[in-house]
Amino acid sequence: MSRFGDIKNIGVRLHHGDVSFDFVGRKKIWYSISALILVLAVGGLLGRGLHEGIEFKGGSVYTIQDTPASQGDARKAVEPFTDGTEAIVQKVGGSGLRIQLAESDADKTKQIAAAIAKDLKVAPDKINTQVVGPSWGKEISKKALQGLVIFMILVVIYLTFAFEWRMAVAALVALIHDIVITIGVYALVGFEVTPGTVIGLLTILGYSLYDTVVVFDTVKENTKNITKQTKRTYSEAANAGLNQTLVRSINTTVVALLPVASLLFVGGGLLGAGMLKDIALSLFVGLAAGAFSSIFIATPILADLKERSPEMRLLAKKVAQRRASEAKAAKAAEAAGIPADQAEGHPDVDEQSEADEDETVPAQGGAARAGAARGRARTRPGGKRKR
Repeated sequence: MSRFGDIKNIGVRLHHGDVSFDFVGRKKIWYSISALILVLAVGGLLGRGLHEGIEFKGGSVYTIQDTPASQGDARKAVEPFTDGTEAIVQKVGGSGLRIQLAESDADKTKQIAAAIAKDLKVAPDKINTQVVGPSWGKEISKKALQGLVIFMILVVIYLTFAFEWRMAVAALVALIHDIVITIGVYALVGFEVTPGTVIGLLTILGYSLYDTVVVFDTVKENTKNITKQTKRTYSEAANAGLNQTLVRSINTTVVALLPVASLLFVGGGLLGAGMLKDIALSLFVGLAAGAFSSIFIATPILADLKERSPEMRLLAKKVAQRRASEAKAAKAAEAAGIPADQAEGHPDVDEQSEADEDETVPAQGGAARAGAARGRARTRPGGKRKR
């Protein structure tokens, strides 16, 4: 029961700092994992390429709602009209077929439909025919690219004014990271790219940005006036903010992925709804990539950029000096047998610390050591100088 209670209250413990995961400190691991995923995605994109749907490259589609014919029978029926290109045949619903050809000549549409009806033994009026020209797909691609560029520009402008330019750069890198991974997965699995895919891709950008902004808002609160203290560096404060929003990010991602997974595996897989499968894959991959980038990419990149500034370098130096001093005091307290919580200001600890300092002073003769001791006596409470 206690272990279950610890898991249940993990969000509270993370928020108060009782439990902390060092995401920023282990950034090299996350960068390596992300780089590997990106290499696979880009490799799939350059190697296999995207499987564009009819809406983008043009062609004709023949849909049969109810037929006992198999996919192999359908490919054989349209083989004389493929001109060496492979026809795309998909199951639609329980007993339907969707046949896609690169041929977009309206004059041949009736001839192809008649051949399909004859070979598959279905009535010609049971075949729904659709012809799409390639110009429509080019226009859609152009509009999608314009929308993406405008979205990126607005993101940079908003984050620069609402936060700072370093957060804008980190968020932009995370968005590009999510886009490349999502497109690369489409290339690797061979799913057809349709207008639904584009809609899903634009949708995940908003989600990824939302999750990143939530984290950055907490980081901003944690790092406010950070240079006025010497207890922690910017990276440590940013990591604390990331831990405070970790449970919220995970919960939001899981809640978002569950219905999308239903669309992908139930709607697209079991029910055979092709359009649902196209949009669901982009949403599923994009949501997962967005959650990953918000936690493991955006904040570490932000910390890297901030730590390069002179004021943060100076802060890191001060924090290191303070910790070295505290470690020396703790060592002196341990040598004097004094509890750590009573070590500060204890005279025995001060004497032991001074003894440690004497060990580090090069031997320069008894006069030099005696002079150093007399100097400490003048500054030590109660110390008296002999005349």
